[in-house]
Order: sequence, then C-alpha cells, then structure tokens
Amino acid sequence: MDVRVAHCLLLWAVHFFLAAPHTALRVLGKESKTGNQQDGCINLIPCKDNGAICIQPCSPSFHGETSFVCEDRKWQMFTDACASLDVRSLFQRISERELLPNSGGHVNVAGGHLPFVGGGKPVHGKPGDGAKYFDADDHGNSDCQADFSCIIPDILSSPAIPGNIADIVELLRKISLLLSENVNRGKMQSYSRIANHILNSSIISNWAFVKDRNAGSILLDSVNLFAGKLLLRNGSESIQERFISTKGYSIHKNTSGKSFDFSMEFNNTDNITGHVVIPEEELLKLPKTSKAISIAFPTLGTIIETNRLGPVFVNGMVLSVSLPEELQHILLTFEKVNKLENVKNQCVGWHSAERRWDSRACKMKSDNISSVVCICKHHCRTFKSFSVLMSPSMLRNAALDYITRVGLGLSIFSLILCLIIETVVWHHVTKTEITYMRHFCLVNIATSLLIADVLFILAAIVHNTALNYQLCVAATFFLHFFYLALFFWMFTLGLLILYGLLLIFFKITRCVFIATAFSIGYGCPLVISILTVAITEPKNGYLRSGACWLNWYETKALLAFVVPALIIVVVNMVVVVVVVVKTGRSCVGEGCKSQDLSNMIRISKNVALLTPLLGITWGFGLATIVDSRSLAFHVTFALLNAFQGFFILLFGTLLDRKTREALRMNCLSSKWKCSLAKIQDPNNSEDVSHLIKL
Repeated sequence: MDVRVAHCLLLWAVHFFLAAPHTALRVLGKESKTGNQQDGCINLIPCKDNGAICIQPCSPSFHGETSFVCEDRKWQMFTDACASLDVRSLFQRISERELLPNSGGHVNVAGGHLPFVGGGKPVHGKPGDGAKYFDADDHGNSDCQADFSCIIPDILSSPAIPGNIADIVELLRKISLLLSENVNRGKMQSYSRIANHILNSSIISNWAFVKDRNAGSILLDSVNLFAGKLLLRNGSESIQERFISTKGYSIHKNTSGKSFDFSMEFNNTDNITGHVVIPEEELLKLPKTSKAISIAFPTLGTIIETNRLGPVFVNGMVLSVSLPEELQHILLTFEKVNKLENVKNQCVGWHSAERRWDSRACKMKSDNISSVVCICKHHCRTFKSFSVLMSPSMLRNAALDYITRVGLGLSIFSLILCLIIETVVWHHVTKTEITYMRHFCLVNIATSLLIADVLFILAAIVHNTALNYQLCVAATFFLHFFYLALFFWMFTLGLLILYGLLLIFFKITRCVFIATAFSIGYGCPLVISILTVAITEPKNGYLRSGACWLNWYETKALLAFVVPALIIVVVNMVVVVVVVVKTGRSCVGEGCKSQDLSNMIRISKNVALLTPLLGITWGFGLATIVDSRSLAFHVTFALLNAFQGFFILLFGTLLDRKTREALRMNCLSSKWKCSLAKIQDPNNSEDVSHLIKL
C-alpha cells in the first residue's frame, strides 16, 4: 500500500504545482539558502501555500537534489534525485570506447548523444569501433569488458534510493545501446544482477520518487534490447535472479512447439508463475534456425504502475519475448497475484512507443480463479512485453452479466414492439399539435435507444473477437452519437412538457417544431461526437483500453458523453418537479383527505411515467461513481437502464390512454371486418346476434 500512497502524493503534488506556479517560484528562490536535508525546506522554510515547491541540495556524501511540495501545511517529498553512484565512471570501466576530450560530456551514437550522470570526460564511438582505452580497470581487472563483473560490487553495495535507481536505469540503457554486441552468458549475468538490485520487491516504494516518470518503461525496453542479443550455448541458456529471469532456446520449423516456464518470487513470502508457449503452427513459418528469448519480471509491473493514472493494476508477472519477425502469435499463461473473484482481468501488451498497456495486442482465451491464458501478437518494434491487468473498480458479477444480457434482449424486443404500435396508431393519436409532438419525440427516443442497444452488442463483438481498431473506432463513434441522441431527444421531450405547462397561449407550428427538434435531437450529438473523435483520435486517446468505448484515464474523452448526459438529467429532474407542482392542487374545506390522496396518486403516476422517458434513471449512475465497488448500486443501475426499452414501451405507449383507445379501435375494426366477411359467406350459418355482443 505504500506504493499507492506515494503515487497519490505525486498526483496531488502535480495538481497543486500547476495550480500555484507563482507560489512555487517564490519558494524556489530560497533554495540557495538551504543547507542539508535536516536544515532545508522542512525546518527553515514555512509551508504555507498548497502546491508550493521547495528544492534543496543533498547531504555532502550525495550529489543531486530533492524537491518537496507543500500539502496541508507540511512538506511532502516530491522527487528525490540524491545519488551516491558515479555512473560515468562505472560505464567507462566496462566500455571499449576511446575517450575523447572536449565532447561536452556525451556519447555519440549514430549522430545522437547520451548525457552522462556526473562530470568528467566523455566516451565516444559505436559498438565494435575503436581501441580499448582501458587495458585494465581501476581494480586491476583486465577482463572487465568481457562480463562487466568489475562494477557489480560497487552497484550492489549502494543503497537502492531513488537517485541511485535513476542512475542505474541510465547505466543499463547505455549498456543496451552501446555495449550489446556479443552478449555472452557472463555479460547477461552481470546485467541481470544490476537490474535485480533495483527490481527488489522491498524497494518498490522508492520508485515513486524517481524523477523520470518513465524510468520503469526505459528499464523494460533496455532489458528487452540487451537480452534479445544473448548468444546461446549449445542451443539453450537460462539465467536466474530473484526478480529477473532470462531463458533462450534455438528453434526451427521442425520443433514441436516450444515453451518457457517461470516460477519467481514476488515478495518475501509468495511465488508466482508464468508460461510462454510458441505454437507449432507458428514455428512452421520459420525459414531457418533462429533463437527465442523470454524474460520474466515478477515486480516490474508494479513498478510501472507507480506512474500510471488509471486504477488498473498488473495482476501477474510481466513476460517479454524476443522472437524472429515471422512468429507473430504466442500463448501466455499468467498466474494471478490477486485471486479475487469480483474483479475483471484483461490481457494486455506493453506499447513500447507510447509507453502504455494496450489491450489490442492480446485477447483472452480463458480466465479462472487462479490464472489467465492470453493469445498475444508479438511485434518486434511495438509489442514485446505482456501481462494481465485487473481493475477493482470494475465488478465482474454473474448477476450483472445476466441482468445486462436479459435486459438488452427485452429492451430491443420492447422497442421494436413500441415502434410497431406507434406505426399502427399514428394517425389516431397525432390529431392535435401537442400529441403529434409528444409521439414524434417518443418515436425518436425509441429509435435512438434501439440503435444504441444494437451497437452496444456489436461493439462488444468487435472488441472481443476481431480486435480491429478501425471497426472499434467506428462502433464507438456511432455508439456515442446515438446514446447522446437518446439524451437530447429526452431533453426535447422535457422542453415540450414545459411548453405545454407554462406557455399555454404560445403556439408553434409543426414545421418549426420538427426543425428545432431535429437540430437538438441529432444536430447537437453529431457536433459533439465529431469534435470528440477529431480531438482525441490523432493522439490515440479516443478509445479506452479494454473496450470499444470512450477513453477516460488518458484524454477524458468520456466527458463528452457524461457532461451532456448529466446536464440533461438534471434539467429533466427540474421538469419533473415542475410537473409535480403543477399537478398538485391545494385543498381547503371538507373532502380534503380524499382529494389529497387523489393528488398523491396523480403525482406518483406522473413521476413514474416521466422517469424512464426523461432518462432520470441514468441519475443512479452517480451512485456507482460515488461507491464503484458497491454491488447493490451496480445492480440497481443495471436493472433500471438495461430494461429502459421495456419501460418506454410500458409507460410511454401501453399506459397512454389515447394509445390504448386507438389499439382497441383497430382491434374492433379488424374483428368487424372479419365478421362481415363471414356474414357475406353464404355457407356460413353463424348467428348474426354474435355481432351485437361485440
């Protein structure tokens, strides 16, 4: 839980810093007056304004600085860059590059530069170029470049504080970029020992204060790059540390399927397992003998979480693979860390370019209480690492699934029946302007909800089986549009009710009403939907991870649906209040009790009729936001909204007196015509008196 607390502090710090930049700058001006940590921000500078930032130097034995944020009149640590390691010196001791003067402290890599941590002269060159500058390192080890072992004691003896973690990540990145030729077992063992030092489960909370928020992602990419160049001895290799494990095999098209099995320590008491399988049909694609490398990280997923904004947590180890380009699909099995039944698990791949988990890389094959099996697409440049996420805020309950499925089926059937009835009785119930307008709104409400329900099912099918991004975008766009259309037509109906109650002497023509209603009902949703996709899709922030629906955690695209919907719900609640006030009449004198009872019945009936038609039931969604883990709130919300089509049929059509009369007239007319046909039949001896009883 300390990781979660630290992460929350970071988010609040960023929020307050952005909200009070001038205050932050004022405190920063006092930095030069600070001494060490004991005499710096905490003791000498008062914490008055939330969001104020104070930066102070480290104690004499460390280099770097520490920043604090003012929160509730107390200084809270924001980032800690204090480090004791000299990464530049460590890198030079294992480097084969020639030391060049006056290069500005950078290593040139194919025209680019990599900054060193600390001062001194730089190293220059490309992998395999140049003569050795150090024939022997400072400790007298002439074979330091062969296996990097000479720097291990210094690193393992250093404390895994945030500043050192950042420096070690930078060191591993440089080694992966510059020293990744001829990666033998010795180099991979040393590399793994260095990485293992900062992957230890006991120091995960320190990652929350690392200055570079992408440090975990950089470490993952660096390890994948370096391990992918591992040379195999006798066709296989296995290098095991407590918190990182690497395995490799030679593979060819005649191999009968290849698997990697991992069982590793997650914390001081528990182990978790992972399983990678390359299917036999994939191996048949290989043109020649190749190698397959897999790396397992039991703690790296939790480390990456410290910098993610979404309430989703890695629920298994991170499994990376390095495969030939011909192999695209792999089968992965993840043992769950958290084996709760009421959470949703999701197979994902790490998008190395965008540095985020992406559900498009995988689809779930099976999910049981202890493990998840995923089928994932391997891509050499994009998807090389995979895991399983869980979301505690997304309840997965059999009752909710059942209610949703049954409710959607009944809702679609009810809406089709509603539209059929409206078609049959249309000419009978639209004789006056006000009834025409009411039924016009009702038909468009039913149509919008019917299309939205069908698209909801199609969106689930597109996401769960096809995994087609373009189809998912299209499904989300139209789903967004028609759900908005549903609310805006409910809003139009609410305005129509107010018009009928308050503007009795103000008349509008049918043409004006239709033009206005279409502009509100379909025009506004169209504008909002187009703007949403146009703004968020270029940033890959239109879709949320794991569903064909609007994104929330990265771009807040979901607000384009939530804000208009909630505003309309509030307005329609006001409409219901106005209806209640207008229909309730005060009483003075005898007979008041019976009249009050009649008023209460009338008010209750009006509220019951208007609630589903005006979308008030969607207001219960606020309860699920307030307490997202309450099953009762979710069940109530699912019942009220999955069955909304049935409620529209019941309260909007079947309980409408004029609609029932029109249906009765149609039934009587049909029976009369049928009976007349029987009378005109000379062979029919039916008693004519039966018609009178009709």
